[in-house]
Amino acid sequence: MFKYVIRRLLIAVPVLAGISLVLFTILALAPGDPFEELATNPNVPREVAQALRKQFGLDDPVMVRYVRWFGSMAQGDWGFSFVSRVNVSTLILQRLPTSLFVLGTAQLLGILIALPIGTLSAVRPYSLFDQVATTLAFVGFSLPTFFTGILFILFFSIYLDWLPFIYRADIGAAGWRWWWEHARQAIMPVAVLGLFQGAALTRFVRSAVLEVIRLDYINTARAKGLSERVTVVKHAVRNALIPVVTLVALQIPTIFTGAVITEQIFRVPGIGSLLISSILANDTPVIMAITFVFSGLVVLFNLLADILYGWLDPRITYR
Repeated sequence: MFKYVIRRLLIAVPVLAGISLVLFTILALAPGDPFEELATNPNVPREVAQALRKQFGLDDPVMVRYVRWFGSMAQGDWGFSFVSRVNVSTLILQRLPTSLFVLGTAQLLGILIALPIGTLSAVRPYSLFDQVATTLAFVGFSLPTFFTGILFILFFSIYLDWLPFIYRADIGAAGWRWWWEHARQAIMPVAVLGLFQGAALTRFVRSAVLEVIRLDYINTARAKGLSERVTVVKHAVRNALIPVVTLVALQIPTIFTGAVITEQIFRVPGIGSLLISSILANDTPVIMAITFVFSGLVVLFNLLADILYGWLDPRITYR
């Protein structure tokens, strides 16, 4: 397996390089200029604006700029934000813990909802439980997160006054009080994203388990005298998780981009809100770094999914 992982990591290098080239070219050719305000400001001499453009290499050809950026990024220098006047890596590291906490908890909540409900729906197809679970899953998947987020704010924050609807990173508390305040303000964004992910995964888990549970080896396990619980959990669910792992591995990177709207609704100071503000300000280095991180997450979690296949199904070998 070690050789397999090394080979996949070596393959990922040219893949990420190609993705970065496409992203950089699109952003370089897109309309807008981070120094456009300086060029149109009568109080700023034209020589100053041109000197700044020359300093940051904005007048160089696209390929020259890309090679310079990729070389710096490979050495750990992700660039300099034109708006915040700080390093891009510093900006991302400031927002990353909040995004990981909110989005990671939401993804975990979605998995904890989908696995038992989807499995029970498959074990008891077309029962009352299955019909109710399927209906709720369709409703949860059909409602967009911005609509659900507004409903949560109206009910839990305005009507009941239980939870804060603005996520604050600078909580003036310490100890258990600090943890409690962070948990309270994270409940609604985590619930909105987790229920949406759980609704989508529930239908997928039900379909996967329902397909496996009718196979001959499941009937053989029952004929050997194994209990229904052992048969379903150890044999049916474990093999049905292979396509589910693929979906989860692809969802984890996309939840970062999909949570942009949710972060805006609850004012979560995460990567999504940083991406939106950078796009509005034409802050190209920050946009490039965040989109490249998203691309790297897709490649990484696909590799993790391939590794989990061998644990879930011993018939799969690494070559």
